[in-house]
Amino acid sequence: MKEVLPKFNSTFSIDCVLFGFDEGELKVLLIERNEEPFKDWWALPGNLVQEHESLDQSATRILNELTGLTDIYMEQYYTFGDVNRHPQGRVLSIAYYALLRLGGDKAVKPISNFAKQAYWRNVKDLPRLAFDHQQIFEKGMEKIKRRIKHQPIAFELLPEKFTLTQLQNVYEVILSKKLDKRNFRKKMLSFGVLKDLNEKQYGVSFRAATLYKFDKRKYAKLFSKEISF
Repeated sequence: MKEVLPKFNSTFSIDCVLFGFDEGELKVLLIERNEEPFKDWWALPGNLVQEHESLDQSATRILNELTGLTDIYMEQYYTFGDVNRHPQGRVLSIAYYALLRLGGDKAVKPISNFAKQAYWRNVKDLPRLAFDHQQIFEKGMEKIKRRIKHQPIAFELLPEKFTLTQLQNVYEVILSKKLDKRNFRKKMLSFGVLKDLNEKQYGVSFRAATLYKFDKRKYAKLFSKEISF
């Protein structure tokens, strides 16, 4: 007779850390929870994985239900498994992150009653977050601080056409330090992955700056250095 094995009683959740850059500020997407536990608290978009879903499928569904966003590419970056991280039992959370260009197409509005609202919040001015979401957010910040030194993630946060000042602002905000303007520009231009568009900003009240575009193909062929400041 076949032995009947006991069922496991742990469950899984997904938490999404979405970063966006807007008007010189690095922002993270939060929701206001509409259910217990932590009803009325701000939190990262997250919920439980359903039995029929893969982790990636669950992340896509949860983000859409809680923010209305679709077609967002996210990557796993850490798993949180402290025993008492959820008041209802053992929940292991797989954290995903993404970097987005903010604009009209990134308007957020929950389509599920699980969240009252979704809101982009400056990372320097976060409210107290539900569960261990502060820790999850901080791990996400550590991830992008490391990654920006090796990969061109800054360009994922900028418009297609950008100035060197805008590019420097992204690095300064993520690395939390002021960079020398002349050295930054010299180093970035020396990599050969910025294409001068021979265009200037328009509609600005100050002296218009030159616009650049990131050359993905050239980066893929040439770039393998760490960017250190």
